[in-house]
Amino acid sequence: MAPNSKVTVPFVRSRKASHGDDPLVMITAYDAPGGRVAAEAGVDMVLVGDSLAMVVLGYDDTLQVTVDDIAHHTAAVARGGSGFLLVADLPWMSYHLSAQDTVTNAAKLIRAGAHAVKLEGGRKRVPMVDALVAAEIPVMGHIGLTPQSVHAMGGFKVQARESQAALQLVADAKELEHAGCFSIVIEGVPDEVAAMVTESVGVPTIGIGAGKHCDGQVLVWHDVLGIEDRVAPKFVRRYANLKGAALEAVSAYAADVRSGAFPDDSESYHLSAEQVEALSLYGSQD
Repeated sequence: MAPNSKVTVPFVRSRKASHGDDPLVMITAYDAPGGRVAAEAGVDMVLVGDSLAMVVLGYDDTLQVTVDDIAHHTAAVARGGSGFLLVADLPWMSYHLSAQDTVTNAAKLIRAGAHAVKLEGGRKRVPMVDALVAAEIPVMGHIGLTPQSVHAMGGFKVQARESQAALQLVADAKELEHAGCFSIVIEGVPDEVAAMVTESVGVPTIGIGAGKHCDGQVLVWHDVLGIEDRVAPKFVRRYANLKGAALEAVSAYAADVRSGAFPDDSESYHLSAEQVEALSLYGSQD
């Protein structure tokens, strides 16, 4: 995409590596500075993921985040940057009960600034995708390791390791495409399975822990920048060590405050000589 061009849903839908297109670049972001950096870096898509529950809000899984949380952070990212396609996650239980709930919750995210929403699950989500598409809300699918199903899966485990499960994943992807998803995230599956899924659908696949044969890739902001330095999944590549840099900076600041080195004279405001003299005269009258 040309610099400063606006990435749209039709543009994303048309991108397939098998057509010779460049892979799509997607990253998560959760605030205005993140939106600005993503825009200036020229990424194609930004995801306000429910991962904010873990990397921003301090929860152990994604299940605690709400529609209001996602809307709040979506609005912040939208204020910070532009040019990319902004996708907001529909959080757990925001699209599970009825089509009406799904559309209402998605509309809240669109009003907050998202251009599209993402939901997890395969064929059982087709009625929800149908309803969203009918409401002209673009939908990104998400199959494979679906973090909102962490308890049902027994943890964050690689999915579709066996042939039957792999074939089911292909079938799910086809159903989501047929329902109108403009792209599909594939998370935590073997490389060969992701390649099968990618070849089986006409919309682009976005991989995270799904190997190199997808039509694009997405990673979490805190993983890319090394802000999150706890145990990382195998698929994470850190491109910076911002936690290390931040720790060094804050430690130096704390040391300077305790030693009296901060603030120094140049970092303080001062009265004019006349005002200092006036205050001295005033004090001498007491």
